[in-house]
Amino acid sequence: MPLYEHVFIARQDISGTQVDQLIETFTGVVETGGGKVVASESWGLRNLAYRIKKNRKGHYVMMNLDVPSDVVLELERQQRIHDDVLRYLTLRVDEHEEAPSVMMQGRKERGPRREDEEDGDSKPAAASEDAKPAAEAAPADAAPAAEAPATEAPAADAPATEAPDADAPAAASEGEKE
Repeated sequence: MPLYEHVFIARQDISGTQVDQLIETFTGVVETGGGKVVASESWGLRNLAYRIKKNRKGHYVMMNLDVPSDVVLELERQQRIHDDVLRYLTLRVDEHEEAPSVMMQGRKERGPRREDEEDGDSKPAAASEDAKPAAEAAPADAAPAAEAPATEAPAADAPATEAPDADAPAAASEGEKE
């Protein structure tokens, strides 16, 4: 049978025991259809990215399923009808992960987010508090020395005569003198 990961979000104002009852209800739907729930995780009450049906938070639950596709359709139909379910998502996977999901792991167990972080708590050099911009890092007496050559332009670099632009009209043409 195909393997699925199924996540649903329940309303924020139901209790934890009611969430457990929802899990049992949906497990019953899966088992009556000839499938089985391999594992289920309750991720708890979490903030939503945006309001869904006037709710700012929701109880997240993930279920690893080993079911035929018609049972998944029935499970989603039941969740569409149920008032306490805000959203659901079912994904077909090749195999289920043995370890707890990323949402259940602690921050230190997950490892660093970026490759250059080794202990997970280090900040990038630009964002550290003791890092200074390049202008502040230069000594004060070095700044005037750097500006001095810029203010004095050598005479050899300046053109002796200015050449007229090819795009500009000639101001002193014979037709305009009259």
